[in-house]
Amino acid sequence: MNANLEKLENNLFKLSVEIDAEVASQEYNKACKKMGENLSIPGFRKGKTPRPIVEKHLGSDRIKQKALDAILPGIFADIISEHQLDLVAEPVIESYDFELGKPVSLTAKIEVKPEVNLPAYKGQSIEVAEYKIPEDAIEKELDSIKNRFAGMEQVIDRSTESSDIVFIDFNGKINGESIKGGSGKNHQLDLADSHFIPGFAEQLAGRNIGDEFTIKVTFPEDYTEKAIAGKEAEFTVKINEIKKKTLPELNDEFAQKLGPFQTVEDLKNDLAKYIEQSRENENRVRSEKAIIDKIVEETKLDIPDTMINREAKYLMEEVENRFKSQGMSWEQVIEQQGHENIWSNLREEAAKRVKTSLVLGAIAKQENITLTDEDFAAKVKELAGVYNTEENKIYEQMTQNPSLAQSLSQQIMSQKIINYLLENNEVKYIEDNSQ
Repeated sequence: MNANLEKLENNLFKLSVEIDAEVASQEYNKACKKMGENLSIPGFRKGKTPRPIVEKHLGSDRIKQKALDAILPGIFADIISEHQLDLVAEPVIESYDFELGKPVSLTAKIEVKPEVNLPAYKGQSIEVAEYKIPEDAIEKELDSIKNRFAGMEQVIDRSTESSDIVFIDFNGKINGESIKGGSGKNHQLDLADSHFIPGFAEQLAGRNIGDEFTIKVTFPEDYTEKAIAGKEAEFTVKINEIKKKTLPELNDEFAQKLGPFQTVEDLKNDLAKYIEQSRENENRVRSEKAIIDKIVEETKLDIPDTMINREAKYLMEEVENRFKSQGMSWEQVIEQQGHENIWSNLREEAAKRVKTSLVLGAIAKQENITLTDEDFAAKVKELAGVYNTEENKIYEQMTQNPSLAQSLSQQIMSQKIINYLLENNEVKYIEDNSQ
């Protein structure tokens, strides 16, 4: 075999290969025999079909492709190892000339990861806005718990208040045109915790049962449905029913219903531990993000469009599947938001992801950070505990779906690199003015 590797622009290489005629013929014969074993041709026993009949039935091009599939992985592996290439994807065959009895000539395109010029990623001092627990955090948690167990009591002798729950009919229009999905019958709306358009719930306070009225609201500029984002809408509303929340009394009996608590004080202590753990987790997340953002931002890197487009396509498939799983029409989403707008946003996200991945990969290579069997086993054990299942069941799932194992491996590696960065950089907490 003769091979020649030629560097093209950016991160592309052209590989020219000449495969010995004898090697190609041997693999062709093996492929022909193997493929013929699965043929059922009238007049011939299965697996005993003569080669000319197999070739006529399957076509020699198909057999040649099968032979190349057997030959090329080894050739590519040798080339990659010899030249220490860090591939982005599998080599792409551009052309080949395969004539039996003659050497096979083939050209392939190899895309490698671009060179990453890392900045100083150790010994840095990085400022992070510290998350602190609000003084009323426990009280808010207790209020939230009581609201989850709240009952409802009918109201008939007064108008609506901002803490009420109302049942309404509503119909929305923009410039006289009905809004798709903008109407409902006897819809339950919590005026104190409304997820409707800003300003909608506020205009329902001070109304009486049976009242029919019109209100005006403006959709946010960043509303998901771009066709109506930023536009003023008019809603006709009818109040059918008013109910008020009845909150349970916070006492020892109520605490005992929530879990292994004997007193309200036990419940509060448990909440305090939960809140403290949440604070630690939040500050850890903020620290990780700050370190990664700083290093990625300072890294000089020219990312090829092919890598960004490949990741953006993957993200597009993710978004499409997510909408479909929610029972939404992807075609309708495209129509409302525009394909170009969606693609542009996803390309921005893809570029960030690709750059971050390349930077973390370069640090791992520089510091010889690798994934060990022990790392993988520890993660599987952790997952088994989280999902209350047996470790062998998780391994069985990964055997059935290899992409799960690959995804898990990537998560473990990413966390090992991030842990390394946290250990080798100083985090300085500063006041978070947004709190």
